[in-house]
Amino acid sequence: MAFEQRSAPSRAPSSVPADTPRSGVVHVNSRHTTHYTVIGNHLAQHRELSLVAIGLAVHIQSLPAGARIGIKLLAARFPESEHRIAGALRELERHGYLSRTRERLPGGEVVTRTVSYNQPGTRPDAPAPVPEKPVRPVRVDRDPPREALPERDTPDLDRHRAATGLLVDLRRHEPRLLLAERDVHRLAPAVAVWLERGAAPDAVRRTLTAALPDELRHPAALLAHRLTALLPPPLPPGPVAAVARPDPLQNCEACDRAFRAPVPGHCRGCRPDLREAA
Repeated sequence: MAFEQRSAPSRAPSSVPADTPRSGVVHVNSRHTTHYTVIGNHLAQHRELSLVAIGLAVHIQSLPAGARIGIKLLAARFPESEHRIAGALRELERHGYLSRTRERLPGGEVVTRTVSYNQPGTRPDAPAPVPEKPVRPVRVDRDPPREALPERDTPDLDRHRAATGLLVDLRRHEPRLLLAERDVHRLAPAVAVWLERGAAPDAVRRTLTAALPDELRHPAALLAHRLTALLPPPLPPGPVAAVARPDPLQNCEACDRAFRAPVPGHCRGCRPDLREAA
């Protein structure tokens, strides 16, 4: 006769807590003690901001004070295009998470002042809220700053296309200058400024490919340095050459043949003085 094994469990024990919901996301959280940023749910769950704008706001709020967040720097840091990043910044401005103003420094330089708000409506001079628990200072390693590349206020599309083609073609002359597509887009406006200032494409190409170091680890950074440090000055305006316009067409009063002359009259074949001289 078989005996019932009452000591055996009826089912395998579950590692999921009993209060876990039957469906949806399950959170597995670990307490952060360093290298973290506090983000409000009003931002993380915002119903009108795009995911790009929310992610960009989180990135900006995690940066140390004084960090540069220009559109070109963000486009070089993330896979999104400059167009999408510019649109996300405008979203954050409309909803009060960001403000950008142009200010003139005492020395005359004009800079963009960017203010990030972790809570929309907070004044920049308002005292910071007291955290519920003491927060240890976090050391954040900053990325090395990039040089500001020369760029026109109003882009010239023809020169921009020529600059893009020149950068893409560099690898034919120097295989080590194989650039990523986003580096080409970042450097093209600077090359366009060179072309605008009268530099011939061959001269620009020689400047960028000459005397390269033996160990070239960051070709885009080297090209950015050369395009900035070796930028030629604009050509001085030259004298405007007078263009001689031809005499207008006239109809001969004798034979009605067309000829050029400053005033109406006779053509060469019908002028009496020319016939007698011949």
